[in-house]
Amino acid sequence: MITSDAITWTALNDEHPARAASQRSYSAVARGDLAEWLTVYAEDAVLEDPVGPSMFDPEGKGHRGHEGISAFWKLAIEPIEKFEFEIYESFANPGSNTCANIGRIKTSFPDGSYTTTDLIMVYVVHDDGRVASMQAFWEPERTMASFTKA
Repeated sequence: MITSDAITWTALNDEHPARAASQRSYSAVARGDLAEWLTVYAEDAVLEDPVGPSMFDPEGKGHRGHEGISAFWKLAIEPIEKFEFEIYESFANPGSNTCANIGRIKTSFPDGSYTTTDLIMVYVVHDDGRVASMQAFWEPERTMASFTKA
């Protein structure tokens, strides 16, 4: 369920547990609500954003559990002034617990500068609808090349 006007969702939007979890996740991030964001993720969840080694995860092993996911929030989400999500494709096989969303995220900084990230995000949920894993496939160098000064 989308609860933020910072999300443009033009992809298929049927009832699917992984798709719904992704929408709840985007909404919590757009509102800057860590507590709500953590309710979307299972206690044993693994978040890889981006997949592989990066400035957020030098070893490329992912952020594990609520403690690791909270540390990721502080490092990668908290410094951002505004997130704008545009999801234009979402693939989820009925009866599965996984969806893959394709889209773009604009991240604006307090000084008005911003970056744009094109990416694929794969969500896997447990039977209770909480995220077991999230993998975001994007290239930090491409995002940094999009940096636009205020």
